[in-house]
Amino acid sequence: MNFAVIFEAQNLALFGTGIATTLTLLFASLAVGSVLALVFALLLTGPWAPLRWLVASYTYVIRGTPLLIQVYLIYYGLGQLEWIQARWDDVWPWTHFKEPFFCALLAFALNTAAYTAEMLAGAIRETSAGEIEAAQAYGMGRFQVMLRIVLPSALRRTLPAYSNEVVMMLHATSLASAVPSLVDVTAAASSIYSQYYLPFEAYLAAAAIYLVASFCLIGLFKLGERHLLAYLAPRTN
Repeated sequence: MNFAVIFEAQNLALFGTGIATTLTLLFASLAVGSVLALVFALLLTGPWAPLRWLVASYTYVIRGTPLLIQVYLIYYGLGQLEWIQARWDDVWPWTHFKEPFFCALLAFALNTAAYTAEMLAGAIRETSAGEIEAAQAYGMGRFQVMLRIVLPSALRRTLPAYSNEVVMMLHATSLASAVPSLVDVTAAASSIYSQYYLPFEAYLAAAAIYLVASFCLIGLFKLGERHLLAYLAPRTN
């Protein structure tokens, strides 16, 4: 074992670049995915059957196929179509498809949106009928009941499952190393491995970085759950 290699300046800088890329990819995909998931969850629980079936088909396909295949389909598939390549120099949004980061971000955002939408839709469906009837008794309309009663309650109850989704997405960002010229933590470890032929040192360092990041995310979500789900805790007196 020669862990001193990991602490050489150029390798620390490489891991620093990888950490920045991984975290940017994670939080950007979660932000975009959350907005899409909210819209999809409302459509999944809404009264419009064609839209409900369309979104259900989308979440079924995304959840039924590996994320790596989705990354390949967007980067090597959509990004390599002649119709898109003819427009990606000056026509928005096709200008983004020549950027590896955008292709990876799009794949991750669409993937987490599908999983989060199903979690949120399930929580919306399980909202207590008593809460809805009480809101209606106060004279709230359908929109007000959804905005002020159903969604806040569903979002709080989804938090424990969503924390798992966030950690899974952190680990899934390692698939970005499959996209050429994108240097995330895993790609940084692979670069050090290929340069020094030290697989254990390089990948153990990457594993330690993912472990620390997972620990921080889980800790933040535990604090959030303790604050937002305190009303569900068993009474002590």
